[in-house]
Amino acid sequence: MNLIPRNSLFDFDNLFNGFWSPSREISENTHVAFSPRVDIEQKKDSYKITAELPGVDKDDVHVSLENGVLSIEAESHQEETEEEDGRVIRQERRYGKFMRSFNLGNNASEKDIKAKFKNGILTIKAPCSKPLTPESHRISID
Repeated sequence: MNLIPRNSLFDFDNLFNGFWSPSREISENTHVAFSPRVDIEQKKDSYKITAELPGVDKDDVHVSLENGVLSIEAESHQEETEEEDGRVIRQERRYGKFMRSFNLGNNASEKDIKAKFKNGILTIKAPCSKPLTPESHRISID
């Protein structure tokens, strides 16, 4: 499995975003991303991926597999208002999007991947693709 962390030197898609003006990047960013904790555990024949998604509804979590890449996407919308005597004394909003991708290899099949979501924890079990052992064969010359 290949995993490149966000904000890494090897994240070439976003390497130069905000390079000249980091403060401009923050002010122009219209959406907020949240970055929940993701744990990856490798078992003998599978990966166990656990993502903490507090405050996210099950319907707002999407797991997909395309060309051997497993993607987890989630979106959070929370609004909280506290009123006293008909006046708003506190109002908080939290919105965010989350996306992580994991390369499972070309042998991964959607039917072999199991996912469950309980109490804000997404757990995915995906089979490990067996590493290909390099083989050498002698080729006859005519």
